[in-house]
Amino acid sequence: MVAIVGMIIVLGSVLGGFTMAGGPIPVLIVVSEYIVIGGTSIGTVLIATPGKVIGLMMKKVFGILKTNPFNRIMYMDGLKLLYELFQVARRDGLVAIEGHIENPEGSAVFTKYPNVLHLHHATTFLCDSLRLVLVGSVPPHDLDMLMDSEIEVHHREDEAPVAALTKVSDALPGIGIVAAVLGIVITMQSIAGPVEEIGHHVASALVGTFLGILLSYGFVSPIAANIEARNHSVSQFYMFYRSAVTAFAKGFAPIVVVEFARRAIPAEMRPSFSEMEEACKGTK
Repeated sequence: MVAIVGMIIVLGSVLGGFTMAGGPIPVLIVVSEYIVIGGTSIGTVLIATPGKVIGLMMKKVFGILKTNPFNRIMYMDGLKLLYELFQVARRDGLVAIEGHIENPEGSAVFTKYPNVLHLHHATTFLCDSLRLVLVGSVPPHDLDMLMDSEIEVHHREDEAPVAALTKVSDALPGIGIVAAVLGIVITMQSIAGPVEEIGHHVASALVGTFLGILLSYGFVSPIAANIEARNHSVSQFYMFYRSAVTAFAKGFAPIVVVEFARRAIPAEMRPSFSEMEEACKGTK
């Protein structure tokens, strides 16, 4: 929602300032320029980007229209989930959590926290890591390195759409110049015509440059930055799980394990130790 508001402000400011200066909006509606810039941009994406990345990019672009799920409530639910899960392991033995991690959608613990369970990739990461703890043949420091490697793989995959959008953003001003040059070519063909006609062609050509720069710095680049920030939020949540699993593998008590996880939460969303302790010990 915030992203939509930002886009409206950008468009409203540009068009509003233009009309306040006496500029007529219809002058900016040059279909041929829009086709050149839009079609060329889409074509460059198709040429330079694998199909899998394009699909992920579209998903992430539409994803910025939603509220970022990684907030204080999400992390608090994650802490309570971890505490309950590790309490089960401490009370009934490691084998007791096997059913929970093999089928989290049917787990009495995971289903209590649907917001966390809805994060399918993060839940899979947590369950796969806990399986190695159950096996017992992987030392904690090796498990930590393994989880770190998986987080890096996820991060690289998530950054591919950002790189593609950044390249489009960098290319858009140049594409706008291409559209403008084509407009100037048309203008030169009419150089012997009336002054009004020449002015109309020049204005249409300049719309191409304007549109390329506006799309680059006003929309595509900010969208890429928004996706990058959201990717960072995802990585932080993986690190949150990683800290908990590593501490659990070392044999710490559940409340100490969740304290390790709490320390991995970003400062602006991190609950105090007393808040965490009260919330965890209030679970049933």
